[in-house]
Amino acid sequence: QVQLVESGGGLVQAGGSLRLSCAASGTIFTFNAVGWYRQAPGKSRELVAAFISGGSTNYAESVKGRFTISRDNAKNTLYLQMNMLKPEDTAVYYCSARIQPRPIATMNLYWGQGTQVTVSS
Repeated sequence: QVQLVESGGGLVQAGGSLRLSCAASGTIFTFNAVGWYRQAPGKSRELVAAFISGGSTNYAESVKGRFTISRDNAKNTLYLQMNMLKPEDTAVYYCSARIQPRPIATMNLYWGQGTQVTVSS
């Protein structure tokens, strides 16, 4: 069974850094990292950073210059480096990826279980 497992969340003071990881486990034939999203209490889920066509990246305006998304396709893993964190970055962060488990299987979108990031002022 394919799963995305996130790690790296936690409590940090404003101005600090965290690095989130998202690793796929299970039988994987093709792995295409999609991106990172977050959901703060009482708010809807929003895009933080994502890979778009041609290998380019897209960031929410609020994180540009502070967050960096990256991936290691050989390890079926994507990352989110978060620097200069602010209290308003506090949220549950979710990763997503499109995965094809076997050559004849369809490619489906998977989500991680979420990891809490809390930034204190």
